[in-house]
Amino acid sequence: MLVPIFTLKLNHKINPRMVAVGKYDGVHPCLTAATQAGKVFIHNPHARNQRLSSNRLVQSAHDTDISLLNINQSVSCLTAGLLDPHQSCDSLIVGTQTNLLAYDVHNNSDLFYKEIADGANSVVLGSLGDVSCPLAIIGGNCALQGFDCKGNDLFWTVTGDNVRSLALCDFDGDGKNELLVGSEDFDIRVFKEDELVAEMTETESKNLAMSIHAFDLNSDGVCELITGWSNGKVDARSDRTGEVIFKDNFSSSIAGVVEGDYRMDGKTQLICCSTDGEVRGYLPSSQETAGSLMDTSAEQELVRELSQKKQNLLLELKNYQENSKAESRAQGSEPDGQMGVIPANTQLQTALSVTLGSEIQVAHVELSISTSNDTIIRAVLIFAEGIFEGESHVVHPSVQNLTGRIRVPICPPKDVPVDLHIKAFVGYKCSVQFHVFELTRQLPRFSMFVLSSPASSPEPSSHVTFSINERVQRVVLWLNQNFLLPEDTEVQNAPFQICFTSLRDGGTLLINMKPNGEITLNTDDMDLAGDIVQSLATFLAIEDLPVEADFPKYFNQLRKVLVQVDESHLVHQKLTADMADQSNLIRSMLVQAEDARLMRDMKNMKNRYTELYDLNRDIINRYKIRCNNHTELLNNLKCVNQAIQRAGRLRVGKPKAQVITACRDAIRTNNINAFFRIMRVGATPS
Repeated sequence: MLVPIFTLKLNHKINPRMVAVGKYDGVHPCLTAATQAGKVFIHNPHARNQRLSSNRLVQSAHDTDISLLNINQSVSCLTAGLLDPHQSCDSLIVGTQTNLLAYDVHNNSDLFYKEIADGANSVVLGSLGDVSCPLAIIGGNCALQGFDCKGNDLFWTVTGDNVRSLALCDFDGDGKNELLVGSEDFDIRVFKEDELVAEMTETESKNLAMSIHAFDLNSDGVCELITGWSNGKVDARSDRTGEVIFKDNFSSSIAGVVEGDYRMDGKTQLICCSTDGEVRGYLPSSQETAGSLMDTSAEQELVRELSQKKQNLLLELKNYQENSKAESRAQGSEPDGQMGVIPANTQLQTALSVTLGSEIQVAHVELSISTSNDTIIRAVLIFAEGIFEGESHVVHPSVQNLTGRIRVPICPPKDVPVDLHIKAFVGYKCSVQFHVFELTRQLPRFSMFVLSSPASSPEPSSHVTFSINERVQRVVLWLNQNFLLPEDTEVQNAPFQICFTSLRDGGTLLINMKPNGEITLNTDDMDLAGDIVQSLATFLAIEDLPVEADFPKYFNQLRKVLVQVDESHLVHQKLTADMADQSNLIRSMLVQAEDARLMRDMKNMKNRYTELYDLNRDIINRYKIRCNNHTELLNNLKCVNQAIQRAGRLRVGKPKAQVITACRDAIRTNNINAFFRIMRVGATPS
């Protein structure tokens, strides 16, 4: 369905995920990518007589079609698009671990150049929610930040981990773009401006998807999913079935997949770039060709579908015949006929329970799978995202250990609800053919907590308090759906107290509810408290929930981190000033050394160059100190951003957004006392 129409071999190694196409003069599309040498190349085959040069942009000495933008730092992200709504030409956005550059390529000038404390790992350009102008949104060290064309900071919020990918799309169909954020913890979060509206967890795969793109390759008006992989493969999948309908291979990893009218003939091409600089352009099939291909494809798909049904029916018939023969043979030797068809009333039953740890096993949730009669389970396949390595788990008992019950230990790493998709092979010990039972069982969100006695559990020093206008029975229903409570557990009317112990770290969780609707959560785990607040608010459909919280141990650690952040900033400023002074001194010494050389004063020349050598070594040592200081600063800023996110997750709706904004303002003004007061009692609306 895709026809390759051009191939380029560029003499530049391309950084993965740093490829874009921009119309910097408003007319000609230019392929743009970051190189491994700290530069950005702009390939423009449509203006070969335009030789551009400035402080940043210079013409390539090897290729007249390429201009090089000197960044002088390792580029971490790149994109192009319309940033200034009053202009018709695209802007180039380049991010590094310390700065963000918005560049007007056509006029060879900076739109803005900002220092970014949290770094820029990923960037996307476009409209977000109700923000009136396009934004360049960067994701960095657990933070998201958006800038307009003048460099004004119009959007900021925090997320759970370091950001690695961003996308803008209308996620909920309201006509406005939401921000999709992928992070290192394998979570995909959806933000409606600064409000988190959805969260999904993915699992790691063997080959990494380096770039994804939506492109209508068969001219039917619906985009297919184009994926470029780390092994050099490019494939396109049908929007209806997910089937691969096109694929191609490159000799190296895919760096990016973009689109543009690169031949300026009115037809949009799909452009794939590899890390070694190979570029291929593909043209989608014409509407007429696509129509005939789609008709043929539909016919072939129908024939294939009917053929598959035929094979399945034949296989099922064969299985019944085999079972019937086995049952006939067993009439003389097996009085119960336990070689053939299982009883019609056979059922597969499941149960979940909590198993405490011992010297030979760790604490875990146990899934019990059993049959309702004397049949045995030959094998069990369980599929669950994020639970098992490789997403699935197979239990295949030996012939000597075949029984009607199988127990599977489960240790979910996160407190998220998980669907367990179970397939079990059921028959008799001597059966040749087995019946497949399929069912789905949900693992509760807080399944790794076991009911315990408050008297035997140490009371945590931290707490969260909030009030709800709900009946006790609704809270009890939430408890039963989200925790693995024993069947004989009875929760009385308010006031009530229920205690749990974590199977992961032995921490205590106390939940108290008073008759007036006040709920207190006692736990030293701030993340757990946030998860419980969010889960309860979702279950009870609470839109806005203010909360008071106190985590003294965590706040003391955070106060030390903030002190280290201030110290790192001071060290950074001092080192920067010292290096600037030493750079000026180097220039002066170099002039003196050259003067001495011209005057044939070899002694002074030698002394000056010796001093230059010592000074250069000192600058290198100071640079290493500066790098270590910067790394420490990033780690501490990550802790601060995660603390702000945790404080936000303790609230719901408007109180959550107010807390995040107020915490950031307090950090900006270095008002540490106000920062901790906001984390404890929330923010007052401005």
